[in-house]
Amino acid sequence: MSKLACIFPGQGSQSVGMGKDLFETHATAMEAFQIIDKMAERSLTGLCFQGPEQELKRTINTQPSILAVSLAAWRCYQALGGPTPEFVAGHSLGEFSALAAAGVISLESTVRLVLRRAELMEQCPPGAMSAIIGLDAYTLELLCLEVNKLLGGNGCAKTPGVVVANLNTREQMVISGSPLAVSKASELAKGMGGKVIPLPVGGAFHSPLMAAASQEFAIEIEKCGFDDALFPVVQNVDAGSATAADVIKTKLAKQMDNPVYWCETIEYLLSQGVDTFVEIGPGKALSGMVKKIDKSARVLNICDAATLEATLQVLKQALRI
Repeated sequence: MSKLACIFPGQGSQSVGMGKDLFETHATAMEAFQIIDKMAERSLTGLCFQGPEQELKRTINTQPSILAVSLAAWRCYQALGGPTPEFVAGHSLGEFSALAAAGVISLESTVRLVLRRAELMEQCPPGAMSAIIGLDAYTLELLCLEVNKLLGGNGCAKTPGVVVANLNTREQMVISGSPLAVSKASELAKGMGGKVIPLPVGGAFHSPLMAAASQEFAIEIEKCGFDDALFPVVQNVDAGSATAADVIKTKLAKQMDNPVYWCETIEYLLSQGVDTFVEIGPGKALSGMVKKIDKSARVLNICDAATLEATLQVLKQALRI
């Protein structure tokens, strides 16, 4: 019998209009949006549905907006009898959606943490990030070390540097660090045959340049009540599953300034017998990554009313519920 994992997207999956169809079609989604709007003390719903795009792209708006769409879609999935997953996981910001889905933190606590996370990340020191396609992790790690040596930095908070921040697939990574170091690493990557895509962010997320923000955010996490997970959560920092509240909390506190091991997360889930993945939230970025890691995996997504209905129909047949 098939095993199911629900996965939740992170920053970069946003688009103007996201969540509007769910809001207009399902009272459950409308309620979730209204709760999050009230907690945010501003209309994230309006930003999601109408933009403007430049405001939606701001980290302080993007993160809670994606969270709102993801949790609204998850609540609709639950309300309509979606099968309980064997595992959940989320990419960076998406890990908070996964933790809420697993009952580790309440909706209110999740929103509060993400609002603070977005605020801290928006205020972080200037940085840059670029996606690198076509080079393996080992090669890219060596390249970053070469750049750090050349520029006299090592990627730590007090020196210029660049690190591998996201390991998304075996050949699609993201580097993060000071603008100069990321620019130099990008040049070298191109020279080695890699494709480089600069990302529209102003910070060096998931790098040591986030250390100060990470330490401050860890204090916020410590204040928050965590419960044991209803089903295992596979976390970014080590691609390992956990259900114990204290373990989950400890690993979450390290997430902001450490790499996202997404490829390893999917490979772990595959090793546990998961063959069906449902991406819940805006976009299909994670679905594409899963397919690049394992073409044979069944990949579905829920981003609006039509995909919600279609996915539930497929799962009903595939999982025999």
